[in-house]
Amino acid sequence: MNDKTPEPTQPPPPQAKPTPAPCPDYPPALGESALLTDEELAASREAALVGWDRKSDLWLFGYGSLIWNPGLPTLEAVRGRVRGCHRGFYLWSRVNRGTPEQPGLVLALDRGGLCTGMAFRLAGADATEHLQVLWRREMATASYRPAWLPCALADGRRVERSPSSCGARRRLYIPASSPIPSCASCSAARAGATARRSITSAGRSRRCARVARWRRC
Repeated sequence: MNDKTPEPTQPPPPQAKPTPAPCPDYPPALGESALLTDEELAASREAALVGWDRKSDLWLFGYGSLIWNPGLPTLEAVRGRVRGCHRGFYLWSRVNRGTPEQPGLVLALDRGGLCTGMAFRLAGADATEHLQVLWRREMATASYRPAWLPCALADGRRVERSPSSCGARRRLYIPASSPIPSCASCSAARAGATARRSITSAGRSRRCARVARWRRC
């Protein structure tokens, strides 16, 4: 009879993670990018709002980060839907979800389908002041093209003209008809200003859960 206690079995050493294969089409050739001057931002904003009387309340449609972070005071926040365009990761970003060396993809609108998001009603009396802040946040590099879109609200109301933004600059934009780049991680890049604000797993989980509610479009 063998009275020797068997030695505990040692777990196998952890295997090294395989090195991901290089992505042949990443990073993309995006060309030069520059921030708009204060004068250029003002001109862009005035051109977009030329049909607004500066007195009536204004409805703003958000389909991405504006859903949970509009960044400006609102009188109402109502779920809404626009037809004729859909949301997708079509726009390269070198600020919010990427860097100049490692760009990431952010949401933009393209033609066809429909998109569900949030419609925010802004008080006409002070909307201009708050839109200046929003323009600096969203339009700093002229990556988006502001557009007026009809919006159907969840409570049955219909807003005939609601400003939103679509992808514009050709080098930064991936049309829906084009294949998405083969490196899937570029749409969830952990570089850039927005990514640095949500690097904890809990923060990412909450953010992804919020986005998932609106991805049925």
